Amino acid sequence: MDDFGSLAYNILAAWLTVIGVFIMLPSVFGMSLGISEIYMRILVKMLEWATRRIQKGFEEQKKLRMIASNGIIERDESPMEAEIAGLRQSRSQCLQRGDFELSDVFYFSKKGFEAIVEDEVTQRFSSEELISWNLLTRTNHNFQYLSLRVTLIWVLGVFVRYCILLPLRVTLATIGISWLVVGATLVGQLPNSRVKDWFSEKVHLVCCRICARALSSAIQYHNKENRPKKGGICVANHTSPIDIIILANDGCYAMVGQIHGGLMGVIQRAMARACPHVWFERSEMRDRHLVTKRLREHVFDKEKLPILIFPEGTCINNTSVMMFKKGSFEIGGTIYPVAIKYDPQFGDAFWNSSKYTMVKYLLRMMTSWAIKCNVWYLPPMTRQEDEDAVQFANRVKSAIAKQGGLIELPWDGGLKRDKVKDSFKQEQQKNYSKIIAGENNVFQKDN
Repeated sequence: MDDFGSLAYNILAAWLTVIGVFIMLPSVFGMSLGISEIYMRILVKMLEWATRRIQKGFEEQKKLRMIASNGIIERDESPMEAEIAGLRQSRSQCLQRGDFELSDVFYFSKKGFEAIVEDEVTQRFSSEELISWNLLTRTNHNFQYLSLRVTLIWVLGVFVRYCILLPLRVTLATIGISWLVVGATLVGQLPNSRVKDWFSEKVHLVCCRICARALSSAIQYHNKENRPKKGGICVANHTSPIDIIILANDGCYAMVGQIHGGLMGVIQRAMARACPHVWFERSEMRDRHLVTKRLREHVFDKEKLPILIFPEGTCINNTSVMMFKKGSFEIGGTIYPVAIKYDPQFGDAFWNSSKYTMVKYLLRMMTSWAIKCNVWYLPPMTRQEDEDAVQFANRVKSAIAKQGGLIELPWDGGLKRDKVKDSFKQEQQKNYSKIIAGENNVFQKDN
């Protein structure tokens, strides 16, 4: 038993030494030894080989589309008035007023069938389709057995991911979280000063860099001159809880959120001791005016870190940007937009919270090949005099969608869990009632 204990101790010591020398020290100084770059190159070569084998066996897979759409229907994005006008004018009789016509039923039937066959909202809450198998899952198209060689590569990949990468990543994540709790608690004992702020930023940066390495993250940051500055608000599209780690790996932010218990509560309290974050009780989160007041006080203090907010309010599947809630844009101050786009070839970063718990999701992340993504810092934006909060939010959303190559959708991400709001239904009813009443009649024609 003594020999076994000694052997286990030596293995553990060697394991931690390797992690400390090759991962921890570079993380502290923000350096890279090039190990991850070598790993990514090997991974790309392996996936390219697997793709060629798959395409050789299934030539039709080359026709798969990258976007999450089955392409069965082609939507007409014309307004209701224009589409109904087209249906009515297709008849031989020219209508001179906006009475109800039986042909109007076809418009609503058409929209209903479109929603059933290819709903552009709910499909944003499932993993995006892949063009070929990435040796992680069979994807939604269920790639079948191709050859013994590909199967052996997949089995080898399972061994590497679960027996080598997973223990390494769990170790790094444990060290990173422990570093944050202990380091932030110690820094919190210092009196408020620039020295405390400097130590706090270093603790947060090192922690996030270690956690990013725990996911084998390969992140490319663009336009760093536009990075968020103190006294501002950073807004970004939301795909995953690890968005925070991705962004905080390159700079420090003040977090906004609800106070939790358990391990998350311990982390929140430690972070709050080191630097100002904006945490709310559950009852306070419902008080919109209180939330706005707290955020405004933080933003207008130019010595405090920029606030990080995800205005969509939920995770979207890396293909689209959905409605930005206006609350973040009513606060005032400078908005720093950020676009995040993940590469699904190496791992699916999207968190489908209705399907996976946080524990299952993190297990999927830590057993994926890597997390590769691009981050674009967009030029700062401010609200114009003739803009309301909704228009400003839409302008920022459009800029993020364009830069990230994402589809811009007007729908509320809350539809992921809730039913369609009555206001949406009433808006369509009002539009149709105007047609029936003859207001803004698009059917009037000059004789």
